[in-house]
Amino acid sequence: MKADAQLDAKGLSCPMPIVKTKKAMADIADGQVLEVCATDRGSKADIAAWAETVGHQYIGTLETDGVLKHYIRKCASELTEEMTFEQTIDLEQITQRKGLILDVREEAEFAFGHIAKAKSIPIGELEARLSELDKEQEIYVICRTGVRSDLAAQRLAAHGFTKVFNVLPGMTSWTGDLLKNI
Repeated sequence: MKADAQLDAKGLSCPMPIVKTKKAMADIADGQVLEVCATDRGSKADIAAWAETVGHQYIGTLETDGVLKHYIRKCASELTEEMTFEQTIDLEQITQRKGLILDVREEAEFAFGHIAKAKSIPIGELEARLSELDKEQEIYVICRTGVRSDLAAQRLAAHGFTKVFNVLPGMTSWTGDLLKNI
C-alpha cells in the first residue's frame, strides 16, 4: 500500500506507538497517509481509537510476519484538536470504592498481572462487549499508562455510560498485589 510517510514504532509498547504517531502526523500535510509499523498488538485498537478521537481517517491495518502496518490519513488541521476524558481517578481511590475495574489492556498483558476482581475487555473488543457492562455501576477504566484507558473511557461515554473514570497513572504505578492467569 502506498503511503506518503513511514514511522517505525517496532519494539515499542503503549503509549509510545501513539506518542510517535501524533508527532509524525503533525509533520505531514492534510490528506497524506502515514504508515506506522508496530509490533505492539494493542496498537491496532489504540491507533484506530486515537485517530477517531482527533478526526483522522484510520484506513486499516495489515499484518505481515508479526509486524502491524497501520495506515492513517491526516484530516484538516482544524479538526485535529485532541480531547481527553475529563473524569479521572487515581489508583488509591479505586481500591476504596465499589465500582468495576475494567482492564482494557491486551489479553496477554492482563494474564501476566492484573488487579484482583478486575474485568478484562481489551479495547479492541470493547464495542462488541458493551452488553457485559452495567451503565448504573461506576467503571474505573485502566491500562498500562492511562492513554489506552482514556480512549476506552471516551468510547464508553459515547455509548451512554456516565459513571466512567479513567484511572491515572495506570498499571505501571500499581504497587499492590497482582493476580496471574497463566
